[in-house]
Amino acid sequence: MKKYITAVAQETNASGEQEAAYTGILQVNVVSQENNFPVRDAEVSIAYKGDPESTVEQLTTDSSGQTEQVSLAAPPLDLSLSPGLIQPYSEYTVNIRAQGFEPVVISGTEILPDTTAIQPVRMVPIQQEISPDVPIVIPDHTLYGEYPPKIAEDEVKTVAETGEIVLSRVVIPQTIVVHDGVPTDPTATNYYVPYLDYIKNVASSEIYATWPKATITANVLAIMSFTLNRVYTEWYRNKGYDFTITSSTAFDHKWIYGRNIYESISQVVDEIFNSYLSRPGIRQPILTQYCDGNRVQCPNWMTQWGSLTLGEQGYSAIEILRHFYGSNMYINTAEQVSGIPSSFPGYNLTIGASGDKVRQVQEQLDTIAGVYTAIPRITADGIYGQATANAVRQFQSIFGLPVTGIIDFATWYRISHIYVGITRIAEYS
Repeated sequence: MKKYITAVAQETNASGEQEAAYTGILQVNVVSQENNFPVRDAEVSIAYKGDPESTVEQLTTDSSGQTEQVSLAAPPLDLSLSPGLIQPYSEYTVNIRAQGFEPVVISGTEILPDTTAIQPVRMVPIQQEISPDVPIVIPDHTLYGEYPPKIAEDEVKTVAETGEIVLSRVVIPQTIVVHDGVPTDPTATNYYVPYLDYIKNVASSEIYATWPKATITANVLAIMSFTLNRVYTEWYRNKGYDFTITSSTAFDHKWIYGRNIYESISQVVDEIFNSYLSRPGIRQPILTQYCDGNRVQCPNWMTQWGSLTLGEQGYSAIEILRHFYGSNMYINTAEQVSGIPSSFPGYNLTIGASGDKVRQVQEQLDTIAGVYTAIPRITADGIYGQATANAVRQFQSIFGLPVTGIIDFATWYRISHIYVGITRIAEYS
C-alpha cells in the first residue's frame, strides 16, 4: 500500500503570519431535492477535512442557492501536472444546514490550485423522524488513489438486428442510471443522474481541472463516447440489469455520489455534450477506453497523463485522440437530445434576433426567473432585446457560463436543463 502525502505550500506575509501560497476557489450551490429550487439562507461552514472543528469559512446562500466564491488553501500547481505520491489537491468538509431541510455533511471536497470548484448540494425536506447526520464521503481522485484498472473490451460491440436495440441512431439521453458498484453487486444503489451532470462528475473524478483545455476536451470526448456506447448498445440491460452504466473503474468510469465538479470541466461539457467519437462505417459510438499511463499501461488506448503532455505541447483535442486511437477517429454529433423542449436553432441568438425560437427560450428563461429571482423577468414577445440580453447575462453568471448575453449552444441547453428540472418535466432523483 502506498503512503501518500498532502502538501499545501505556505508563505509568510509582512506580519510574519503563514498564508497559503496557492489557492483554489470554492462555491457551494444548494437546491431542494424535492423540486430543484434553490435553497436560500442555507448556512454553510467549511473546515479542513482532517480537523472538522477548524472552521475556515462561514457562508450563507443567496436567492440562487449559492454561496459567494471563497479562496481556500491548495497544494502547488505542479503537483497536478505530473504523476507523483503527493496529493495535488486539498480536502475540505462542508456542512450545510437550512430551515426545513435535513442537514448535509460532505467530507472530501477537492480543491485544486487556480481552479474554481463547484460543490452541488441537494437537500431533502426534513422528515418527522430525526435521522442521523451521515456524511457524504468523497473518496480519492482516480489519478491519486488506488482503483482497479479497466478490464479490456472490444471498442465496437456486436449488436443483433432483432429489435432489442431500440436506438437506430445515436441519441443524447436525458438520464443515466448509474449502478454504484460492480455489475453483479445487488446491494449497490442505482442513481438517476442527468447526462450532463454524469459526464461532469466523471471527468472531475478522473482528470485534473488544471490541465489544458484541449486535454480536458479530449478526455471528455472519450468519456462521452464510451458512455453513449453503453446507451446505444443497451449493454447492461441486454444482460438483464436495470441500469445504464456502473461506477466501477474495472468496468466503466468512476462516478462519485455527491462530489464537487470544476467550472473549467463543466464549461467544456456544456460546449460539446452532444458529441461522440466515430470510425468510418461504424454507426455506434466507439467504446473509447483509457488508463492513466503511469501506474497502468494500455497500448492503443489513450493515457490520461500522456494526453496532458500532448496538450501542453499544443496538440488539439482531435490530434490528441488520433495520437492514441488512430488517424481514422472522428468527432461526430448526435442529432437528437432527449428530454429537451426544443432543440438549438443552429445559430446564436443575440440582440436583434426574433421568431419562435426566441419566444421559446424567453418563456423558459422567464419561468426560471420565477424561481431564481436574481434573474429579471422578461416578456416572451419573440424579440431579442436588451431586457432579454440582461436576463441571459444574469442566468450565465449564476450557472457558471461565460457572461456574454448571447444564447449560444451551451447557454441554450443549460437553460433547457434548468427549465426541465424546476418544472418537473423530467424526474431527477
